[in-house]
Amino acid sequence: MISRCSWCTDDPLYIAYHDHEWGVPVYDDTRLFEFLLLEGAQAGLSWITVLKKREGYRRLFAEFDPAKVAGFSDQQLEERLLDPSIIRNRLKVFGARTNAKAFLSVQAHYGSFSEFLWSYTQSRPLQNTWADSSEVPATTPLSDKISKDLKKLGFTFVGSTIIYAYLQAIGMVNDHTLNCFRHQACRQLSLK
Repeated sequence: MISRCSWCTDDPLYIAYHDHEWGVPVYDDTRLFEFLLLEGAQAGLSWITVLKKREGYRRLFAEFDPAKVAGFSDQQLEERLLDPSIIRNRLKVFGARTNAKAFLSVQAHYGSFSEFLWSYTQSRPLQNTWADSSEVPATTPLSDKISKDLKKLGFTFVGSTIIYAYLQAIGMVNDHTLNCFRHQACRQLSLK
């Protein structure tokens, strides 16, 4: 029997996410924008809810192309609020455009969002050694710092808890527990 992080349920979508995405370092700007948009949408909800609506987000938010999302009109965002294939929260939907504009600004200033974000860890994932998921913090000084900096740059839905979940998702932090079969695999990815 394969041992996974205790938060991973037996839902096939959750298992696929845990086994193939969570904790794998992401350096591609489009994927980084995708996870930023999805983590913001998740605020106050369970991650499985977001995973089940991911394809709706992909379709309605231009395959997570920040330039296209930044150009959405109020009317286009209002239309998205009517579609049940995403989380229909006005602040989150309109926040996607706000974040896309801020994302483009960071890209223009730093060359890429990836360069900006990964500079916090010198482009290397941080390796934690939690015995149990209950030990994993909701925030850290790193997530506090990135959250504060992103807010200054004009981002929304980037509180420290959201940002820590984001860092886990994009593999800046390896929070697979030691007994999880993915812990060592993600650790090895940081050595490449």
